[in-house]
Amino acid sequence: MSELTVLQAVRLKGRISLADLTATLGEDAADVARTVEQLTRSGLLVDGAALRISPDGRARLAKLLSRERARADAAALAAVYADFRRVNAEFMALVTDWQVKDGRPNTHEDHSYDAAVLAKLDRVHRQVMPIVAAAASQLPRLSRYAVKLQLALNKLQAGERGWLSQPIIDSYHTVWFELHEELLLAVGLTRDDAEAR
Repeated sequence: MSELTVLQAVRLKGRISLADLTATLGEDAADVARTVEQLTRSGLLVDGAALRISPDGRARLAKLLSRERARADAAALAAVYADFRRVNAEFMALVTDWQVKDGRPNTHEDHSYDAAVLAKLDRVHRQVMPIVAAAASQLPRLSRYAVKLQLALNKLQAGERGWLSQPIIDSYHTVWFELHEELLLAVGLTRDDAEAR
C-alpha cells in the first residue's frame, strides 16, 4: 500500500476511521492498517478519534504528488482536465436539479422527476468513465475512481437515494468532488485557479 495513496485519501477525507479508509481505498485491511501504523509512527498521520494528516504529512504528500506529476504527460493530463470540466458543469447542474425542484428543496415524492434526473446521471456516468480511464493511464492510482463511481451508481439504481449527494459516504457527489480535486492537483491548479478560468 503506497504512502501516497493513503496520505492523499486521508487528506481528501479530512478525518476518517481506519475502517472507512480501508473501504474507500478498496484494499486489503491488513495492508492499509500496516501503512497507517507506519505513517502514524513517522508523524505523517495523527491517529485520535479519527485519522488525520499532520502538517509534516501534508508536506510529504506535496512532494509525493509533485514526483507523481513529473512522471506523467502534462499535455495528456491537461486534456483530461479539459474534458472533465465540460462534464463537470453538467454534473453540477444535475446535482442542483436533484436537490431543488421548482425553487424548493426536492422532497423526492415526484418519482418521474427523480427518474429524469437519474437518467441524466447515466449519461454523465458514460461520459466520465473514459475520462477517468485516461487520467488513470497517466496516474494509475486514479483508476479506483471508476470503481467508486460505479459502486455509488449501483446503489442509486438499487433505490438508495442518499448515494447521489450524501456527504458522509462515498456518494457519487463525494467521489466526484474528490476526483475533481485529484485532477486539479494533477494539472497543478487550485480550486481558486479553476474558478478564475
